[in-house]
Amino acid sequence: MTLHARPIRSGAPGYPTRIGWHRVYLRDRHHRSSLYDNAPMPHSQFFSGGQAFHGHHGSMYAPPGSHGCVNMRVADAKAPWTAARKGTRVFIYGRKPR
Repeated sequence: MTLHARPIRSGAPGYPTRIGWHRVYLRDRHHRSSLYDNAPMPHSQFFSGGQAFHGHHGSMYAPPGSHGCVNMRVADAKAPWTAARKGTRVFIYGRKPR
């Protein structure tokens, strides 16, 4: 399966998204945040100490950014959900432009 580039929203100042190689250690299609007002996090795939790839219902371009997660449009979060499994290695790189 080929995954194509999609807009994302990453860590806001003070909440960096951890870069480098990680493994998906938990997947939850219908996850809700236990830290941030029970916010929906559809298609969550956790990769580093509570940080996850997941769908986000808001704008990818709205400041300031996430609390370290990699936010994607909900429709875009479905492709990596289908492609990955628990234990899949993922490489996180780059950062949101200021």
